[in-house]
Parts: sequence; C-alpha cells; structure tokens
Amino acid sequence: MSLLIKGITIADTSNEFNGKTCDVRVEKGAIVEIGENLELQKHEAVFEQSGAILSPGFFDLNCVFGDPGLETKEDIQTGTAAAAAGGFTGIAIMPNTKPVVHSKGEVAYILNKAKGNLVDVHPIGAISQNLEGKELAEMFDMKQAGAVAFAEAGKAISDDGFMSRALQYALGFDGLLFTHPENKALVGKAQVNESATTILLGMKGIPALAEEMQVSRDIFLAQYHNAPLHISNISTAGSVALIKKAKKDGVRVSCDVAAHQLVFTEELLNDFDSNYKVKPPLRSKADNKALIAGLKDGTIDAISSQHRPYEIEFKNVEFEIANYGIVALQTVLPLLLQAGLDTATIVEKLAVTPRNLLKLEVPQIKVGAVAN
Repeated sequence: MSLLIKGITIADTSNEFNGKTCDVRVEKGAIVEIGENLELQKHEAVFEQSGAILSPGFFDLNCVFGDPGLETKEDIQTGTAAAAAGGFTGIAIMPNTKPVVHSKGEVAYILNKAKGNLVDVHPIGAISQNLEGKELAEMFDMKQAGAVAFAEAGKAISDDGFMSRALQYALGFDGLLFTHPENKALVGKAQVNESATTILLGMKGIPALAEEMQVSRDIFLAQYHNAPLHISNISTAGSVALIKKAKKDGVRVSCDVAAHQLVFTEELLNDFDSNYKVKPPLRSKADNKALIAGLKDGTIDAISSQHRPYEIEFKNVEFEIANYGIVALQTVLPLLLQAGLDTATIVEKLAVTPRNLLKLEVPQIKVGAVAN
C-alpha cells in the first residue's frame, strides 16, 4: 500500500527537512520520497490536514500492562492500541505482572507476544525477585534476553544497602536502573500531597520531603558507584533542583516526569475523584511550573505517560480504597500542548531522549527509513 502525506510540517532535528512543509510518500512501511507538490499516484491513499506535524513516533518509558497474568487490566494488544492512538510507536513496560518479569523467561514471553506489532514493545525487568526488595533478580540474563532497563514498578527500594548492590551489579553489564522517588517511612499511609488544600479536605498528606530525600539518597549512591541511574516520575520543585545540581556535579543521573504532573494539581481532588489518585500525588501549581522549567532547561530528560489502568471496580470506589493509577497513553500529547510546550521540546522529550536513554535507535524522517 502507498500513502501520500500532503503539506505536512516535519519536526525532526536530525535532517534537512526539519521545520519545512513537504509531501511525504510511504510505501510498504518505508519512506520513499520527500519533496514539494508530489503527484498523487493511482490507487494511492492520501492524508492532508492543514497545520499537521510529522515527527518521529513517540516512545514511553513508563507504562504498566497486565500481560502476563493480569490481562483484565490491560493486555499487550489493547495497550499497544492505546499507545498507537496517542502517537507512540515504542513503549517500555514495567515488570509488575503475574508472574513478575524477573527472569529471562518472562522477558522472552513479552517479546514473543508483541512480535509483529505496529508498536515496538520493550520489557523492563525487575530489580529484585518478585519485586520484594530482598534478593537481586537475574538482571544480566534479562538484559541478554532483551530487557532494556530494570525497575521495581512504582515501588521504592527502602534498603540502602540493597540499592547500592543493585547499582554495583548493573554497572558490570551496563544496565540502567529506574528508581521510584518515595521514602516509605515518611509517606506512611498518606495518599495525597501535603498542603493547605488537602488539609482542608481532611486528608493526611505526603510531604515533598518524602520524594526529595529518596532522590537525594539515590543521587549519592549513583555518584559513589559512578553508575547510571534514572529517577522516574519526579513531581516536586525540590527534586528538579537536586537533579540539576547532580548533573552539574557530573553524576550520571537522568529523570522523567509524567505528563499529568505538568498540568494537573491537587485542586482536582476537591471532589475526591479517584481517577486523579496517582503516585507520586498531584502537587501544586508551583511544582507544575518548576517541572516545566526543568524540561526546558534540560534538567528533566524525558516525559512519560505513567499509564496504569485498572478494572473499574478498583477505581470507581471511595478515594481511600481506590488503587493508584491513571489511563494516560492517549492523552499525553494534549496535556503537553496544554502545558505550553513547543513542538521541538515535545519531540525531544517524547521521541528522541527516551530512546537515547535506553540506547535504542531513534526513527528518522528521511528517504529509506522505516516510517516509524
């Protein structure tokens, strides 16, 4: 099948057409021609939309599916359909499945299940066996099998010694650890941001300090081992400041922020809507502004969806007992536009840097390239 894309503005800083309005012809999944006023061929489909932009496909660093074992939440087919609807052509999925992705067998299962999909699916392996934070998982074997990174899937590693050993082990085979910035002891049973707003709602709050202490600890450990570390889903102005200083000091640290943390605030909880119960919690407008500034100055490397769907019976209940999670793959781009990010920043943080962090090939809009 052949497709002619007419009058599209290209957003790809890697080639000569960046910023130009062109026609692009795609045949059998590859770009075969780029130019002005290309003629429509017989039996060729055409796409033409005023003001449309063509960029490399987005890549999500942090989404949760339920396959294997928890497919009623999301399986690979429904999850990748949601990703494609949001403009994502590649995703990295977290290991909190049943069984946990903590050996090469589960990695192989996911890769085989996703084979031939329009969206590239990359497994993230667990750091610990069964996500229990006690024994190291078979990270080297998982990397050899195709895991692109390692994480505890939204769970913080409280044991400093265990985190230190994990970094040291992964350093030996160039593995990248994703950490969740949360000090469990300070969080306790709290579920929302600590602020005047949530106090008025009668809800115990999670202080920004709970995130920033964990970020600080992880930075110190990464610095000590000279190991790469990715801090996933930061949400406070203080975390931005800590990571900015660490990068200036030469620490091999990177980070991402969820799109909803750039726009949504704790004020959405006034009606106790469990759809906005996420972790880290929604913060303040000041935090929103600091996170956006961190994206623009390069402190924050990437934007993620933090897509974490649940069955309705786990969300459509009282706020206190609802599960943490949000459906997000389809809404990332609209949220970034609402946050006021420009096209260049969106493409860099959603398409380019996420793949660079995982050492994956970044799609290009050029003749001969796969139309990804």
